[in-house]
Amino acid sequence: MTVQEIQQEIERTREHLGETVDGLAAKADMKARARAKAAEAKARAQEMAAQVSGRMAASDGLQRRWPAAVAAGVVIAGSVALWRWKKKR
Repeated sequence: MTVQEIQQEIERTREHLGETVDGLAAKADMKARARAKAAEAKARAQEMAAQVSGRMAASDGLQRRWPAAVAAGVVIAGSVALWRWKKKR
């Protein structure tokens, strides 16, 4: 091996060692890992809340129209019953 090849090998080993140290440091940083997991959980929760909210908004119109339809039905049925009762008298 020449001196230049040895120096290149040393440089590759240093780069590999640096990457390994960075990886180990990232794994050892529990606060950063906890923050990242919390951010992921928050994003999932917000996404689920948005989906549920969208479903509720879609069904909200149905829920609001339902009492009005029942009230209209009661008024119509009452009117027909009253009209028939007056017609019999």
